[in-house]
Amino acid sequence: MSKTLPSVEQDIEQLVERLRAGNVRALARAVSLVENDAPSAAEVLSGCFQYSGQALRIGVTGAPGAGKSTIVDKLARHYRSAGVTVGVIAVDPTSPFTGGAILGDRIRMQENLGDPGFYVRSMATRGSLGGLARTTADVASVIEASGKDVILIETVGVGQDEIDIVRLSDVTIVLLVPGMGDDVQSLKAGIMEIADLFVVNKADREGADRVEKEVRAMQSLAMSHGARIPSVVKTIASTGQGIDTLIEAIAEMKQWLEAEGRMEIRRRRYWRERITEMIRNALMRQVRKHGLSDAELDAFAERVVSKQGDPYRLVPELVARVVKS
Repeated sequence: MSKTLPSVEQDIEQLVERLRAGNVRALARAVSLVENDAPSAAEVLSGCFQYSGQALRIGVTGAPGAGKSTIVDKLARHYRSAGVTVGVIAVDPTSPFTGGAILGDRIRMQENLGDPGFYVRSMATRGSLGGLARTTADVASVIEASGKDVILIETVGVGQDEIDIVRLSDVTIVLLVPGMGDDVQSLKAGIMEIADLFVVNKADREGADRVEKEVRAMQSLAMSHGARIPSVVKTIASTGQGIDTLIEAIAEMKQWLEAEGRMEIRRRRYWRERITEMIRNALMRQVRKHGLSDAELDAFAERVVSKQGDPYRLVPELVARVVKS
């Protein structure tokens, strides 16, 4: 007699099978389980893992107001018109009232929502820094498992700290626009080095040529790209002007990455950092299980502030408590 899988495992297997078959409701449910860190989230991710890793992940970042949502919408439409299936993860600011995402991107892309080859998910940052929600990488894996060819990831737009996207994306696009104060100078610390492609959006505005010149003058900062100099593309996203050129630049970047194993090296680096992060989160959960309640954490903090406790001795003791258990 064959061994029967527990009902939870059966449910997860069926859920993965349904999302793999193109069931949008199943995909939405799986994404919700993962985003909300449900008890079954790890099983969902494990079931999806073998089907992930095939899509091209394109990250779009830049300052608020640069036109990220419009660029993402135009890219999605272009890919769909070419028969390429698309998933979009739009990381929005967190609502101060509900803690959820402010669904501006869902509203902008509502014309695409009836398309079975297109899926969009708005996510709230929920206090995470770096422009992405904590579970963005996991949600991307689930959407990839549904068979999408391209995943577009739009960050919330927090400025210089917004560098998490480079760890998750295969191709990172940094949007700049003329007339935003100090232009490139305001972005050069950190974010300038992560770009695979620069887009000067709203190029019909005065100062677009100057922004392009400043970018080209500062490209020597992008040392991590080796001999490759990131392309600079001008667009007017609201009218679609320059989107064809941007699509070509993305294709060229993908071709460059696939040559000489660069894509594999980039993804190996990503997974090294991701596994480290997963271990850190798992250890923290174990610490919580072994007595580090909020009340105990508050008590430790009070002891440290009053100099009755030494944090450099306290933390190793807490870790040892988990390791010995």
